[in-house]
Amino acid sequence: MNRMNRCFHLCWIVCFCFIVSLSAQTEALPRSTNSATLVGVGGYNLMDTYLSPGAPERNYTGVGFSVLHERMQMTRLANQRISRQQLFRGELARTENAAATATDLAGFATYSLGYHYHFTSPLPDLQLLAGAMAQGWVGFIYNTRNGNNPASTKADADLRLSAMVLYTLRIKGYPIRLRYQGAIPFAGVCFSPHYNQSYYEIFDLGNHAGVVQFNSFHNKWAYQQLLTADFPVGALTLRVGFLGNYYRTDLNAIQSHVVSRSFVIGLAVETVKVASLFRKGATAPSRSAYY
Repeated sequence: MNRMNRCFHLCWIVCFCFIVSLSAQTEALPRSTNSATLVGVGGYNLMDTYLSPGAPERNYTGVGFSVLHERMQMTRLANQRISRQQLFRGELARTENAAATATDLAGFATYSLGYHYHFTSPLPDLQLLAGAMAQGWVGFIYNTRNGNNPASTKADADLRLSAMVLYTLRIKGYPIRLRYQGAIPFAGVCFSPHYNQSYYEIFDLGNHAGVVQFNSFHNKWAYQQLLTADFPVGALTLRVGFLGNYYRTDLNAIQSHVVSRSFVIGLAVETVKVASLFRKGATAPSRSAYY
């Protein structure tokens, strides 16, 4: 029995040493965080038959402004081959119908959390990423001319497939970091009132059956793309790019779409926690999810 106990304890010690060894390999490099804050301006196209019954072709077009904050960092998952991406976006837009007789005011807030696997690339300056994202989206469209039902509330949560390509273009030794990312939802839930149903009926009278709908490709089509370029300028990095978003739903006999195409510009920074630098040494390189 004593011999069995000693063998058991020895096995535990070996396993513990193995786990510590793997942890040491995983923590070989401190993980940096790539953060960027971008402001955007661009064109918006809105349509909602809840606000304009029977007129799915009635588009409201105009200009919108947005703020986008992004954070990317490698995780410990899969031996530091999976990165985490967070996106926060706020939008305000003002649009008009073709005759300029009515105005839609809109505001949206979006949060996305994604995890991407970094594949082994044949080129040293190329990174290929693929994974999944969860996104939540809330907002409103307010029509200044409508007396009854002047506003349409938006609330949506979905799961998305996402892919990203990162490439460093070098021009006479000057590095420009290029990124293209596309994401498409495949399943989620969405809030939508029924055709001609008021919010008073839903929230005050309790007639809320069917206002939360499962959505997939049969009743919702959306696509988001982000193209950026990073230009080092001294100690700072200037990030410029294009953000496109297409969102269309057909729920409870109500058709709606929100389309935006924006130019974005801002600053990006790469930071490492001070504790990690002290632990690994001030000259230790970092494991970046972006560069």
